[in-house]
Amino acid sequence: MTDRDPKGNPPMGSDRPNPATPARGQGPSVPPVPPPPPPVTRVRAPGAVPANDETGPRYEPRASAPGEDLPGAAPAAPETPDRGVEESATLAGGERPESGGAPTSGTGTGAHVAPTPDATPTPGAQTSADDGADAPLSEGGRHVVPTAAELVEGTPDAPTAAPDDAAPTAGTAPVPAGAPRPAPVEEWLRRQVAEGRWSQPHDVLGPHPVDGGTSVRVVRHLATAVRLVRLDGDDIELESEGDGLWAGATADTLGRYRVEADYDLDDASDADDATWTTDDAYRFPPTIGELDLHLFGEGRDEQLWQHLGAHVRTVDGVDGVAFTVWAPRATAVRVIGDFEGWEGRTTAMRRLNDLGVWELFWPGALEGQRYKFQILTDGGWVERADPFARRTEVPPLTASVITDSRYEWSEGDRAWMDQRAATTTHDKPMSVYEVHLGSWRPGLSYREVADQLIGHVQYLGFTHVEFLPLSEHPFGGSWGYQVTGYYAPTARFGSPDDLRYLIDRLHSAGIGVIMDWVPGHFPKDEWALAKFDGHALFEHPDPRRGEQLDWGTYVFDFGQPQVRNFLVANALYWMEEFHIDGLRVDAVASILYLDYSRTEWLPNIHGGRENLEAISFLQETNATAYKRYPGIVMIAEESTSWPGVTQPTSAGGLGFGQKWNMGWMHDSLEYVQRDPAYRAYHHDELTFSFVYAFSEQFTLPISHDEVVHGKGSLYGKMPGDEWQKLANVRAYLSFMWAHPGKQLLFMGQEFAQVAEWSEERGLDWWQADDPGHNGVQRLVAELNRVYRETPALWTHDATADGFEWIEGGDAPHSTIGFLRKAGDERLAVFVNFSGVPVERRFGLPTAGEWVEVLNTDATEYGGSGVGNLGSVTAEETPWAGRPASAHLVVPPLGAVWLRLAD
Repeated sequence: MTDRDPKGNPPMGSDRPNPATPARGQGPSVPPVPPPPPPVTRVRAPGAVPANDETGPRYEPRASAPGEDLPGAAPAAPETPDRGVEESATLAGGERPESGGAPTSGTGTGAHVAPTPDATPTPGAQTSADDGADAPLSEGGRHVVPTAAELVEGTPDAPTAAPDDAAPTAGTAPVPAGAPRPAPVEEWLRRQVAEGRWSQPHDVLGPHPVDGGTSVRVVRHLATAVRLVRLDGDDIELESEGDGLWAGATADTLGRYRVEADYDLDDASDADDATWTTDDAYRFPPTIGELDLHLFGEGRDEQLWQHLGAHVRTVDGVDGVAFTVWAPRATAVRVIGDFEGWEGRTTAMRRLNDLGVWELFWPGALEGQRYKFQILTDGGWVERADPFARRTEVPPLTASVITDSRYEWSEGDRAWMDQRAATTTHDKPMSVYEVHLGSWRPGLSYREVADQLIGHVQYLGFTHVEFLPLSEHPFGGSWGYQVTGYYAPTARFGSPDDLRYLIDRLHSAGIGVIMDWVPGHFPKDEWALAKFDGHALFEHPDPRRGEQLDWGTYVFDFGQPQVRNFLVANALYWMEEFHIDGLRVDAVASILYLDYSRTEWLPNIHGGRENLEAISFLQETNATAYKRYPGIVMIAEESTSWPGVTQPTSAGGLGFGQKWNMGWMHDSLEYVQRDPAYRAYHHDELTFSFVYAFSEQFTLPISHDEVVHGKGSLYGKMPGDEWQKLANVRAYLSFMWAHPGKQLLFMGQEFAQVAEWSEERGLDWWQADDPGHNGVQRLVAELNRVYRETPALWTHDATADGFEWIEGGDAPHSTIGFLRKAGDERLAVFVNFSGVPVERRFGLPTAGEWVEVLNTDATEYGGSGVGNLGSVTAEETPWAGRPASAHLVVPPLGAVWLRLAD
């Protein structure tokens, strides 16, 4: 990414309403949400004082779906950390530290733990007068967070607190003497749980064993009555404990149950409208296993996307969605979305371990519904999109979307994948057509573009398509290089399965798929990865390493195992889930060097400028990708002379399969932009790339970066009139295809588009109908055909065994000649960059007839027809160290390829 626009800040649309209907070609929008239920009317006992959150504006109730019927409620006022409770002092669930001390973790398991029957208040406990100071204080005045065994305490006959947001339950039968009862929860803890601010809600809510039976506690704000409806057994009426908590107990085995809650609705048409039934989210065990947590902690979970994020699951026969997120410095985390009305108080997640993974299984959540995470930080609640979301809203909307792929790959794709695994890109032809999907033909979705793109690429003969980044990004002007959704294909063109369809079709047509990947930096959008849990998490905390000033972005903390795991697994995700054949890693130089575009930088432990953690990350990514997916290719856009970019990691290299030859690109473009009269004085710009052509495994790129931002198109770079410009383009492309290395050509250059590229409009396809421009397009198709059919052009790309000079020093005529070879095959290439024909004798390896395989000045390509009448005869006349030679005509601004006749 040698030239990139600074990221603009798009307007931030509301996440609440249904996504707007996308413009033509943006793909389908998120499925509509069912209509919301009627608003809820609060009921208070006569003379009761309104609760704090009753006076604010009422939030629209959530849209419900079968099996998850909780009504919405008014949102709480904006909250800041309550300095009188544990939330602002610990890493969620830990003991409040002394001033300056580090927090200690709590139970962190999320498991249901039986309370200790004889649990007693902390000795010497006292109560402060500020809000939330109901929590016990030790003798030193320090808050003590209770253990799981101390979460409930008191005696069975302790009085039940009156609710503060619901009417008392009427007609509740007296509890028989000796019957089990849920132990009361202290007021400060009850308040924390009711507001969704407690890090271990499963330790308070849901079923728990008590002396003589099982107790159940649920949160149902504004309910007038709550009961458990058991599948096998009598219903259990719950008693209000205040703050929206309801509890009950039974001496029987509880078994499976659902929670039924009654509400007093002003406009309810019948009694059923005022009764909502749902499964209890807090009765389910964790949906992520201990081994998965351990691997993530080690940074070694190669299928991390299967364990974090949102996943449609069936648990204990109940359908729902398992939400998991990493937020180690959060005090509390809540998942909010269409399935609960974007309110959050009843969807608190549990912290599973000291690593900071939070989890909740929400029954009844549906595919297609939107969600985000609410994270309680030192500065209050913040909302974040899911870093592992596999689908998003169409930008500029920012919510994540629940998705579950049902795509079935075709036989054609399976055949492609089997063939890919049996070969490598190094021992077969590879020419790449680079595409920005949004501007190739604007308005087409993933599915709609398939037929047109496949037809065009097949006509041109390219072996691969390389897409500019398809990961979700908020600002279209970044071309996809400022990613916020690393695991989500951009929703601009459709759903993830729509992208799978496009790739499937390309594979079935024999076309490989490469995608640009951006692991070096990410934008500062506050709803995405930036300061995810209120602190630097994905980014390096030191701005001397954590910020890329040129692009206004953050730099990943490559030394953090979980961050590295996030990125390595992301590379594997695209190959596993979308059958991507390779990744072109963007801006590798910015990853490798600590002083890249910085005046102030932090050296490594040896005092050097090399980013040692980033080197390790790149090596791990490449080694793991090649191990898991044989036949793929990892490509580095690396613009410096860093050694061993394509050497294997076992030899100390970075482990890439290809490296963009930025030196060839820069020198050759500088050369061809000069007037032919002056090229003789810069002949080294044409020949120097052959000095290092075999030091790495190279791809020769004429990419998007070279035809934008005032640089002009390939046609626009060329000097002269219309005919000369087109002739220069033809000669240059023939030189590129014959040069050792693979080829990459950006869209529009195949027909020599006059204007430079802009992401804001489509290509000027009408120019391809012009005879001159159509001639360039026909030439590109012929170059690819001859390339594929000539092993000498691709068998020994990375070794000098496949190359010999014929003429490298004819600077006065701006002409070069060389051999490409493989086995007994020889292809002689001659390119004349002067404005006049070159007629002279050239040495050849063998006497006999040499056939003109390609002449860029042929009339069918728009040339003048200067050439050798289809062939030349080499005589046994030694010339320039060769045993044979022939008199050859090389056309002005043209190239001739010759092959020995059979």
